[in-house]
Amino acid sequence: MPGSSKPSSRPASRARPRRAEAGRADTAAGERIAKYLARAGLCSRREAERWIAAGRVSVDGAVLTTPATLVGEGNAVEVDGKPVGPADRRRLWRYHKPRGLICTNADPEGRQTVFDALPDDLPRVVSVGRLDINSEGLLLLTNDGGLAGTLERGDWTRRYRVRAFGIVDEDRLSALANGTVVDGIAYGPISARLDSKEGRNAWLTVSLTEGRNREIKRVFESLGLAVNRLIRTGYGPFLLGGLARGAVAEVKEKVLKEQLGRADRRR
Repeated sequence: MPGSSKPSSRPASRARPRRAEAGRADTAAGERIAKYLARAGLCSRREAERWIAAGRVSVDGAVLTTPATLVGEGNAVEVDGKPVGPADRRRLWRYHKPRGLICTNADPEGRQTVFDALPDDLPRVVSVGRLDINSEGLLLLTNDGGLAGTLERGDWTRRYRVRAFGIVDEDRLSALANGTVVDGIAYGPISARLDSKEGRNAWLTVSLTEGRNREIKRVFESLGLAVNRLIRTGYGPFLLGGLARGAVAEVKEKVLKEQLGRADRRR
C-alpha cells in the first residue's frame, strides 16, 4: 500500500535477540500480544500467532514463543526487528472498490491490489472480508485486525445489486430463502428479488449473511443464471450510498461505537 510497508520476512541486520522462555507471560496489566498486533493494523490475531510461532515477534528484546504474552505501553514490541508503534484507536472506512482490483497485500501475478490503489495518507489497514477481482462496491477497511475479525464473524447482512444473464425463475429464486445445496455444499438462506429485465439480462437485489467465497455466483449458476456484474451495496449498517468509485470515507467514531454496541473504542 502506498505510504506504508509490510514487515519484511527477513529480520533487520542486528544482534540476535535472546529467545524468551517457553510459556512466558507477563503479569503486568496489558493485552495479549496477538491482539496488540491486530489493533496496530499489522495482521489478524491468527496471523500474529503464526508470526510468533515463526520467531518473528519480540518484546523488550526477547523473541516470543507463546501468544499468551501480555504487553502494555511500556513494552518495546518488534516484528522482524522493526518497532511496532502504539495502536491507534479503532477506525473503520468505507471504500468503493472498482472492478479489476484484488483484495490481497501482494499478488504473485503482479495484478493491482486494493491496497495499491488506496490514498497515501491512509494508515496501514486490512480489509473486512473480500470482494473478488470482478466484484465491486462496498469494501470495509480498518486499522484493527481484531475489529476486522469481529465484523467478518458477526451476523451482518451483506446486500448486493446483481446483474445476471439468463431466464429468471422467480419461484426457484424465492426458494433460496430456505437455503440450498450446490455441488454438495449447503448454503444458508438467501433473499433474492427480481428488480428489472434488460433483454436476457436481469437486475436483482440479493441479501445474505454467510458471505462465502463466490457464493452468489455459484448459487445463481445452479439456477441457470450467469452473474456478469456484482455490486455490494451494504454490509450490516454500513452502506455504499453515493460514495464515488475508488473513494474512501471514514465511519464516524460515534457511529462505529453505536453500531458495535460498545461504549469505548479507545483502548
